[in-house]
Amino acid sequence: MVLGGEQGADGTGCALAGRDAAMDGALSALYGSAPGNKGTRDRGAGLGASAPSVARWLGDIRTYFPTSVVQVMQRDAIDRLGLSALLLEPEMLEAVEADVHLVGTLLSLNKAMPETTKETARAVVRKVVEDLEKRLATRTKATLTGALDRSARISRPRHRDIDWDRTIRANLKNYLPEYDTVVPDRLIGYGRAARSVKKDVVLCIDQSGSMAASVVYASVFGAVLASMRSIATRLVVFDTAVVDLTDQLDDPVDVLFGTQLGGGTDINRALAYCQSQITRPADTVVVLISDLYEGGIRDEMLKRVAAMKASGVQFVALLALSDEGTPAYDHEHAAALSALGAPAFACTPDLFPTIMAAAVEKRPLPIPDTL
Repeated sequence: MVLGGEQGADGTGCALAGRDAAMDGALSALYGSAPGNKGTRDRGAGLGASAPSVARWLGDIRTYFPTSVVQVMQRDAIDRLGLSALLLEPEMLEAVEADVHLVGTLLSLNKAMPETTKETARAVVRKVVEDLEKRLATRTKATLTGALDRSARISRPRHRDIDWDRTIRANLKNYLPEYDTVVPDRLIGYGRAARSVKKDVVLCIDQSGSMAASVVYASVFGAVLASMRSIATRLVVFDTAVVDLTDQLDDPVDVLFGTQLGGGTDINRALAYCQSQITRPADTVVVLISDLYEGGIRDEMLKRVAAMKASGVQFVALLALSDEGTPAYDHEHAAALSALGAPAFACTPDLFPTIMAAAVEKRPLPIPDTL
């Protein structure tokens, strides 16, 4: 069905009525004319600056379209019609469909948000965070628990704890062709996860404006990792300053409202701080999440990465942690990191547990083919 039934029915000869006309009106209010461009068609007056009209429009689109479409239309309305300021009103926040992108917008408005709106904003953010935790926590914990068990190799395992794949590869020299078998003289087994801390994980997150979705996902993953006894998790956010939010990891909503999206970027300063917190390099994984547009000292940044890797740190560079694919990023810095053995690539939230498991086990990272 093609919507559009004004003045001559857009050349179709069919005018719209009832629900179809209402759907067309909701679409026309947003997409009827390009912002700032009158074009050749005089369709749609837009949503204007009236809070009541926006509230009605939000109600309309929730009635006529599925949630995924509503979220796209909300983002387009904020971008095309400049409606960010309306999100500072509690009534508007209660009407919108919450998702990761809306959380990013709210965080960017955090400093301008009046006290009357902050509680509503926190409720919106908390709903999104709780939904993400439900989606991501179980698989993340299961994947990393298995990786931690496998990383603790023992040489005298019980039969049920033998890692047959590694045992066979380690004993190929003992292959007996006449019997078509391998006679192992050394067994390699999985260790059992103890209650003590096995790995240290440092999440170092760029909080420049383009990284909003990554900040949201990284904060949720940080809280999930922090809940695991065998992993000591540190969460650091940075722009030109560095803020350690580790003591707030029990509540990712507090972490998110502790960030300040926007501003410059000093990756070197952030990595210097992370490096100063490492006490067990051979058991540490550092995850840098950044588009790599460095405002600090480029050569010093690369030297720090090289030094960390030389000391035994597993270094992971993610251009984004989101569902949006590879963002704009500094290709020169990405190539330099790759030359150091730390390829930079975008990672979806569903892939992140697998990436972390490989880093924990010190295996090659499963880099997506889309890079």
